[in-house]
Amino acid sequence: MDEKDWLIITTVYEEKNITKAANKLFTSQPAITYRLNQLEEEVGVRLIWRDKKGIKFTPQGEYIVKYAKEMLVKLQQTKDHLLNTTEESAGMIRLGVSSNYARFILPDVLKEFSEKYSNIQFKVFTGWSYEVLKEIEQDNIALGIVRGDIYWQNNKVLLNRESLCIISKDPIDLTGLPQEPRIVFKTDPKLQQIMDSWWYSNYSQPPAINMEIDNIETCTKLVSRGLGYAIVPELAVTDMTDLHKVVLKDGNEQPLNRPTWLIYKETEVLYPAVQNFIDFLTRTYTPAEAESADRSVE
Repeated sequence: MDEKDWLIITTVYEEKNITKAANKLFTSQPAITYRLNQLEEEVGVRLIWRDKKGIKFTPQGEYIVKYAKEMLVKLQQTKDHLLNTTEESAGMIRLGVSSNYARFILPDVLKEFSEKYSNIQFKVFTGWSYEVLKEIEQDNIALGIVRGDIYWQNNKVLLNRESLCIISKDPIDLTGLPQEPRIVFKTDPKLQQIMDSWWYSNYSQPPAINMEIDNIETCTKLVSRGLGYAIVPELAVTDMTDLHKVVLKDGNEQPLNRPTWLIYKETEVLYPAVQNFIDFLTRTYTPAEAESADRSVE
């Protein structure tokens, strides 16, 4: 078995469908089927059951999947080590970033960093913060940028504390907010919980949701057209000066915000490219109250 076989096995396992796996791997369904049959002959046991509902792995197949995933991680770590120890200003950084940070902040971060370190490359994974956390726990990425209340036992650096705010095209009366049309967007469960908690701490009736949108960018554009108000992280509207903004406050009249953290494992700082990026973010994007000595994401 080699890297190609490991990729076939893990992709088929993830997709539970040979045709979908073939499309993802840019190959043909017969080629994958042929190789899977060959592997079963080589190991002498059935790895996969095929039926009308799709693909199911046998217990032996599940074991092979686990082995293939481990080997892919080890191979990637070996490649990273060889690439990242050649010279200080070159290498590959596997970075995981929460979706909204990736949309609104990351392009400027990578542009500025790449102007100084043009030979350092990036592989970027984006998703909800809990997905980024899972990726770094499984050693699929070297660094993670996560937002909100996520527990992390290794190293972290505070990058930002952003407020949550109500946005509307025109000034809005907060006492009558439950009667105003609200536009909501799909977000991570942690942020939704914060917004819901604030709402029911201030109002006894549910919001009048007028539209449900799958992303925050469309949501803010609809607000700018006067179609309703929304509650969003402040970073989503930093450049939208035409909107009216009201920062949410907690029971003590303090701005309601949540942190953004850079997280990583101690072993990753052994690589010069990774250390350069950590140093760059720490110098350029951390606030004065950075709490890098803390041991858990708050």
